[in-house]
Amino acid sequence: MSGVNISPDYVQIMGLESNEALLGGVVAVYYAGTLIGALIGGWVGDKIGRIRTIILGSVIAMVGAALQTSAQNIAWMVCSRIITGVGTGHLNAIVPVWSAETSHHKSRGAMLAMEFTLNIFGVVVAYWLAYGMSFLEGGIRWRFPIAFQIIPLIVLAFGISIFPESPRWLLKKGRNEEGLDILAALRGNGDPSHPDVVREYNDILTTIKEEEKEGEPGYISMLFKYDKLNIPRRVHLSVWLQIIQELTGIGVITVYAPQVFASAGFSTSTSQLLSGVNNVTYMIGTLLPVFTLDRWGRRFTLLYGAVAQGISLILVAVLTKPEIMATNPAAYGSGATFFIFMYTCLFGMTWLSVPWLYPCEIFPTKVRAKGGAWNVVGWSIGNALVMEITPPMIAGIGWITFLIFGAFNFLAIPVVYALYPETSNKTLEELDVVFSTRSLLVWNAEKELAEKRKNGEIEYHDEKHKSLDVNESSKDFNA
Repeated sequence: MSGVNISPDYVQIMGLESNEALLGGVVAVYYAGTLIGALIGGWVGDKIGRIRTIILGSVIAMVGAALQTSAQNIAWMVCSRIITGVGTGHLNAIVPVWSAETSHHKSRGAMLAMEFTLNIFGVVVAYWLAYGMSFLEGGIRWRFPIAFQIIPLIVLAFGISIFPESPRWLLKKGRNEEGLDILAALRGNGDPSHPDVVREYNDILTTIKEEEKEGEPGYISMLFKYDKLNIPRRVHLSVWLQIIQELTGIGVITVYAPQVFASAGFSTSTSQLLSGVNNVTYMIGTLLPVFTLDRWGRRFTLLYGAVAQGISLILVAVLTKPEIMATNPAAYGSGATFFIFMYTCLFGMTWLSVPWLYPCEIFPTKVRAKGGAWNVVGWSIGNALVMEITPPMIAGIGWITFLIFGAFNFLAIPVVYALYPETSNKTLEELDVVFSTRSLLVWNAEKELAEKRKNGEIEYHDEKHKSLDVNESSKDFNA
């Protein structure tokens, strides 16, 4: 929406002149749609499967995009953006879940990181399309870029049908033969008797049987009803990680990038050009976690990212302070631009992928799709909040905006360190054990797990695969 927001025709038709709060509201209302769509999509994903839900979400998003393209007033645009958000909510809730459920546990991070490289490639294409259209006048300047999103949605709706359904969903639904065939194709080169295939197949079935004993909770139960799997803990970790992700400031830099560069002293045309280059930097940054996320782990990635991002935003704030900028606009404007680029690249390397990967790893099979929906709820809340407050903040307090979001990065460090256990190189079934500990604090939970292993409550089948069993003694767990 960054290119749309600065189109004179769009601003005039929608009546957004000198109304930063409403401008931000039109952007933010999309996330109300994603919240609704995620909750629906999480439920639908467990009923009809991951692939069909992705197709459904694509169709809804197409309808919303078509309505946005033809919008003639503010009410029309708002309703259209909500519909588009509902479709996107289906996709955001299910696509990461499907990816996690089909990926090998030692490359799960790399697979999702690759998704985001392609995702940000789409952002780059969308931005440069809007930039190219900015040289035109009239409605086509903003209507065509909005309409263009229908093309990849059509490709997704038809293309996803050739991909395999999640084997975990199939096994959960009792379609064991289909699930085994897909596991064999993914893990054993088509051989259903391959040791890795047999081991994972048996682990999934064992976990599903254990989960079925307590039934499948609804959204409200997931939030408040504690059981031995400690599902409410997982919901809160997922929702808050997404909210924190948005509070680290990425929305300020991406959606409102032209205004951000303008505050650094650049002209309108130069600001738009720099925003496009910044998106390319963003995409380049997403390449690193493809190789590091499974090696360095989720926690370290979030921690070093928060430190580096916080420093970058604080330096942007200092360099864009009017009193400092006025002494040498060219030098300080260039410095601010460098650290904006640095921040965006760092975010792509760290905080972009992990908040989407983490929830897909920590929820048990019976509620993984609903868990993905709760994850999108957090993302929607965080985005709506940031999109709504950013325009008046930039207009009212200017450079202090970057200082505030820089501070949020540093506030995230103790939260991640204390509350978010490591999930890399563990199977999805193993993580059920990790998140079923009584203590919420990472270091106490690790002690509790070590004590369980010592007492024989948790066993490793072998050191290579480290497949966990939970003995009957853990059934009396009280969260």
